[in-house]
Amino acid sequence: MMTRVGSVAELWRFPVKSMQGEQLREVEITARGGLGDRAYALIDTETGKVVSAKSVKRFPDLLACQAAFVEPPRAHRDVPPVRIALPNGRAVTSDARDVDRTLSAYFRRDVSLARVAPEDFTIDMYHPDVEGADPRGYRDMVVAQQLGSALFAALGMASPVPVGAFFDVFPLSVMTTSTLARLNELRPQSCFAPRRFRMNIIVSTERPGFVENGWVGHELGLGDGARITVALPSMRCVMTTLAQEDLPRDSDVLRTLVQYNRMPIGDVGQFPCAGVYAVVAAPGTVRTGDHVTVVG
Repeated sequence: MMTRVGSVAELWRFPVKSMQGEQLREVEITARGGLGDRAYALIDTETGKVVSAKSVKRFPDLLACQAAFVEPPRAHRDVPPVRIALPNGRAVTSDARDVDRTLSAYFRRDVSLARVAPEDFTIDMYHPDVEGADPRGYRDMVVAQQLGSALFAALGMASPVPVGAFFDVFPLSVMTTSTLARLNELRPQSCFAPRRFRMNIIVSTERPGFVENGWVGHELGLGDGARITVALPSMRCVMTTLAQEDLPRDSDVLRTLVQYNRMPIGDVGQFPCAGVYAVVAAPGTVRTGDHVTVVG
């Protein structure tokens, strides 16, 4: 049984991890996720860790950088170079000889732009002082966090993302307009814009509330071909609270999720959530306006 639940409202790709991305009219969904998504990331030369905006004190301006491919990526071809526009007005492409020097000078820390995540994919993650945001009780502290295939290897589980990929946990993320509308109703003083959540797919829906919570374990059809399987609610962290472009820093974004949408994640505990993670069941091209169906 297939039930139509909405349509594709927005599509996003983030060529460089933790930098601003590209809003698209169509995207090719491959077995590895959205083509070109999180294709690059910075590596901290001193620590060997992947650079993330979640390390708010060491890299406070990372989310202010804008990344875009110089030409559209194509399946079965090498990923094209990416152009990075820095807040200071400078720009550099990933194939420039001085790309690492330019980025290191801007961040005042030695970094290198990489295409492959280290085997021990780890970031420094800041946990804000928000009660209930982390089930382990981390508050106002930085914790080394394994991600991607390294996280699942440590858990002794099969990884939904390939070794070397820069995805945090899963290759795709989905959120509904219903969730965004509900959050804005619950706390109108804050701005729950899609950009805060850095999702790949925003689905326009009419049912009220946190609609996608009910999609976990189900398959979604996107347009005429692509299908994805919803795996888990999307756990939220300091990233949602950070300033970007016209959005101010706002810790109440996370507090609102703690209060109204904490969800159990396996045996770990309850996390503030918004949106869902997914894996690819069948590849295909997805376009804005495509219908979205739930199977089963």
